[in-house]
Formats: sequence, structure tokens, C-alpha cells
Amino acid sequence: MSPTVHALRNEIRVSVGRFEREVSSSFTKEALSAICDAVGADIDTDGRPSKPEMRTAIRSAVDGLDGSSEDSGDSFRKGDLQAIAEALRDDDGE
Repeated sequence: MSPTVHALRNEIRVSVGRFEREVSSSFTKEALSAICDAVGADIDTDGRPSKPEMRTAIRSAVDGLDGSSEDSGDSFRKGDLQAIAEALRDDDGE
């Protein structure tokens, strides 16, 4: 059985040093920033990038995701979360 969106988000949170959440919720700006750091996404660290900017940067940094599409700033879908979790697993194994 494939993991739920909630389980994938929590796996990603734990991988980047954030806390698991008991209820399903989207990523905070702090969690998105930690994910950006973990996947090597290029964001402006001097300013305060928006959530859509960080999601676009994450999609651009993770193989198999498209950060150039029109909806790249939208919330992550299950397939996106699976690709991000896989990228973080690969980084842990290196």
C-alpha cells in the first residue's frame, strides 16, 4: 500500500529536522525553507521568499519535477511529495 499524503509530508519533515504533525497540514515556510536547503534548491536567503517561490525552487531542484510549469508554485501533489521524499532518501544514503 502506498503511503498517504500525510505520511509523506511527515517523512519529509523528519528528513529535514522538523517535527511530525498529528493532523494533515501543508508545509510551513520554515519547513519549506528546510526542504530547500536539503535538496539544494536555489532561493534568496537574504530576503523572505514566498511559499510559492520556495515550492517552485524545490520542484526545479528535484529530479522528475518541473519547476518551470505554470502551476509550479501550487501546493505539492502526492506525486511531488513522493519524488521529494525519494530525493531526501537518496541524500541520506550517500
